[in-house]
Amino acid sequence: MNTITRWEPPRGGTSLQDQVNRLFEDTLTRGRSGQAELATWAPAVDIYETESELVVKADLPDLQEKDIDVRVENNTLTIRGERKFEKDVNEDNYLRIERAYGSFMRSFSLPNTVKTDGIRAEYRNGALTVRMAKREESKAKQVKINVTGNGK
Repeated sequence: MNTITRWEPPRGGTSLQDQVNRLFEDTLTRGRSGQAELATWAPAVDIYETESELVVKADLPDLQEKDIDVRVENNTLTIRGERKFEKDVNEDNYLRIERAYGSFMRSFSLPNTVKTDGIRAEYRNGALTVRMAKREESKAKQVKINVTGNGK
């Protein structure tokens, strides 16, 4: 015959289930305050390299150029800005708020191969593209080597 034993969670602290529930509640239940502290966010970024430049692309929807700050200091690229909560709609009319608002900052260490004086940034269709030219000495070079036969 099988015996059924009742499981009692450990006493003296919160259970793992309580901690997980609290994590989801903190993340999913946001107040309707309409303030910038609704959530913190960091824009998604792609970084790729071509023969002549290093490129950083960041998704920054619903921002204006004046709200974006791009700087290079001590070989570190920093992108910061703020997405403001729109006050066009009455807060009580929102049924769901999932997008994050507020200030953000992303920093990336740059390799020594980047010319910091040759950096261009462009913001179009909600995407920021930062193009950083490489130094000439860091670009790949091909040298043709003549091959001779029998040491001649």
